[in-house]
Amino acid sequence: MRQRVVRVALTAALVAVVLLAVPLALAIRSSLYADQRDTLERAALSGAVRVSPDYTTGDPVELPAPPAGGRLGLYDPGQRLRAGTGPRTGDSTVRRALAAEVVRGRSGGDLVVAVPVSHAERVIGVVRASSPASAVRDRWLLAWAALAGVCALALTVAVLVARRQARVLAVPLEDLSRHCQAVTAGDLSARAAPSSIAEIDQVARTHNEMLHSLTELLRHERDFTANASHQLRTPLTGLQLTLEAGLAQDDDTRTRAALEEALTTARRLHGTVEEVLRLSHSRALPRRPAPDTSVPRLLREIEVRWHGMFARDGRRLECATLEAADDVRVPGGPVTEILGVLLDNARVHGHGTVRLMARDLGEAVAFDVTDEGSVGGEAARLFDRGHTGAELGSGIGLSLARDLAVSLGGRLSLTGRHPAAFTLLVPVRQEETGSEGGY
Repeated sequence: MRQRVVRVALTAALVAVVLLAVPLALAIRSSLYADQRDTLERAALSGAVRVSPDYTTGDPVELPAPPAGGRLGLYDPGQRLRAGTGPRTGDSTVRRALAAEVVRGRSGGDLVVAVPVSHAERVIGVVRASSPASAVRDRWLLAWAALAGVCALALTVAVLVARRQARVLAVPLEDLSRHCQAVTAGDLSARAAPSSIAEIDQVARTHNEMLHSLTELLRHERDFTANASHQLRTPLTGLQLTLEAGLAQDDDTRTRAALEEALTTARRLHGTVEEVLRLSHSRALPRRPAPDTSVPRLLREIEVRWHGMFARDGRRLECATLEAADDVRVPGGPVTEILGVLLDNARVHGHGTVRLMARDLGEAVAFDVTDEGSVGGEAARLFDRGHTGAELGSGIGLSLARDLAVSLGGRLSLTGRHPAAFTLLVPVRQEETGSEGGY
């Protein structure tokens, strides 16, 4: 930024100097030539006044001193030099002056002014004044050199002022950039310092206010996570302990079945809470859960859980694997939550038979969830949190499922509209090698 400010200021100063200096230089040159011609004309007029009509009969002529470095001479009508200095024979300026007019011109590298001398309405001679044009040229070259020096001084001052202003403008912006980088690195206590520039101060104040709001938002989020962790985990743990104690004491078959189903549901809810809390913590520091469940076992558990729900709605759920070995493992908790969201969407918003199929891709496992319904709307907005629509419900489930997939290093995407199809890709680890894959 500093260099840009200096370049802009220097360009503006250079344009101003050129627009001023070029006409001024031409004006100086023209003025010096005009001034020298005026000097020659005054000397010639002064000499013409002193010429007596009797000079033609031998009366001596006393001409004034010529201009500095120049010559002054009197020529008769025959263009012969009669007094003073100059060429022995008159030149073109002398011939034209004999026509009773003052002549200004050049002759042989000299500036020349010829003034006619009249008597009794006729020209009796011409006074010619001249000086070398080189003398005037040396004067305007010297003036141009002085003008160039002034321009160079002006540009130097402009550069110094521009560099100072660039530093004044750049330092607050550089400080603001450093604070932004500190915030990006995780230091939410960084605040931009005020400067002497109102516009930059406004940006700094806005930045600090935004950072304060973000800090408060993150604090509330952390507090909510901590509160949810305490307020949900403790009652759920107590509920599981109570149900387990009831199972140990109750011998009634029907009561035990209800208690076992309730305990299974409580454990499942506890796992869901753990995954949601893990996801909230993983935004600040990603931590992938270890693969702990084989794919066939995961599908069997999901089928047991969801088969009854679909059967009550008069629909079928089919779960199958394609070449997925028992040693291919995935994180059971989060994958179960993601597939649960997809199956629930298929149950509520889809139609016909729902199929869950796992495909072994080597370094990843693809879970395909399809039904006989269709998906409308923009594909890019399907996973937006809060997006609502007839096919999407509240817009939270798919967004949560996508975030869980990302936390695993995988990806959740829509792969078909009619019939509706979603695909979850999850990195896997084979038990005998102990090496993790990635996608």
